[in-house]
Order: sequence, then C-alpha cells, then structure tokens
Amino acid sequence: MKKLTAFLILLGGLTAVATSTLQAQQKIGFYDSEEILSAIPEYSGVQQQLTLLSSQWKEEIRELETEIESLEEDFEAKEVLYTDEIREERLAEINRKKQQKEQLIAQKFGPDGEYFTRQRELLEPIQRQVFTAVRAIARRQDFDYIFDRSGDVYMVYANEEFNLNEDIMQELGIDTEDN
Repeated sequence: MKKLTAFLILLGGLTAVATSTLQAQQKIGFYDSEEILSAIPEYSGVQQQLTLLSSQWKEEIRELETEIESLEEDFEAKEVLYTDEIREERLAEINRKKQQKEQLIAQKFGPDGEYFTRQRELLEPIQRQVFTAVRAIARRQDFDYIFDRSGDVYMVYANEEFNLNEDIMQELGIDTEDN
C-alpha cells in the first residue's frame, strides 16, 4: 500500500512537472497594428479619403445647424406676432430641420452609416494583408498566440491545439456535430 501511495505521489509530481514544462514551451508574440498600418503607404491615402469625406459631411451638418439656429432665433423674435396656426407651422418647420439633421448624422456617421461602410471597404483589404502576414509568421516561427497590443489586446492567431470551443460546447450540452 505504501508503495502504491509513493508511486501515485511520484506520478502526480511528474505530471505536474510535465505540465509546467509544456506550458513553458508555448510561444507568444505581439505586434502593434497601428505602427504596421502607418508604415503601409495605402493606409495614409485611405485616411486622407476618410478625412475628406467626413469633413464634407460635417460641413453639411454645420450648415443645417446654422439654419436651425436662424429659424429658432427668428421664431423667438416674432413668436408674439404669430397666430396659433403660423406658430405651429414654424415649430413644425424647425422640428423637420432638426429631424433632417439627425437623419443626416445617422446616415453619414451612424453604426451603419456611409462613413463606417466606406472605412470598412477601404481598410479591410489592408487589414487582411496584415492578418495574413501575422498568420504566416506565426506558422513559420511556431507561435502559439499572437496579440495586437495597439489599443485593446486582440488575439489575432491562436494554435488550434488550445481551442476549447468544442469542449465548452459539449459541457454546455450543445451538439458539436453540426458546428
């Protein structure tokens, strides 16, 4: 019995040493995508295009804001002279202009707006090139994980050996045959 206990303790110790050795062998790398992107000539051209677009749209928004302010000032100055009907018409016109401004902001700068759509169209090919290069280096140099350290940390590459998705789905009772 003592030999079995000693054997189990020895086996446990060897397992712990082997596990820590395996963990120590993981190779982790990082890069700064902002630095990489700024070194790509096409990127500065994309940034200039986006800046030009956004400045044009911001000017349109400023013009609408100026028009709204003018309408509001005119309304406040003449409100006492208006009949109820004219007062309602002027307020409705001011509200239409405000809605028009909000719609323009959403159309140009909202989550599904033209700015982000255009940004995605222009930047996606460049970002795809960067990610392809990162993956090639990761495979060639046997990295297990590569992180992007610009801003928030994103895992760009991970050795599939460490992917626990299937195990987690099975633990949650999700059928992994279909996924």
